[in-house]
Amino acid sequence: MVSKTVRLEASFVELAKRVGSAMRRSTPQQIEHWAEIGRIMEDNPDLPYAFVRDAMLAQTEREAGELEEYTFG
Repeated sequence: MVSKTVRLEASFVELAKRVGSAMRRSTPQQIEHWAEIGRIMEDNPDLPYAFVRDAMLAQTEREAGELEEYTFG
């Protein structure tokens, strides 16, 4: 991972700190999370936010080995 200093508005960082705390993320993790959502939404403007959120959650569950294979019938 590459680290880089970026200037952000203090109010934005404070909001990220509060939301991150509630979501059990550090402030940098919360800002990265928001940035990832923004990138996905810009790349896929026709997708609703709820779909993107659920897809990110499913990917995290898959990576943690928490999903079961779906069988039809």
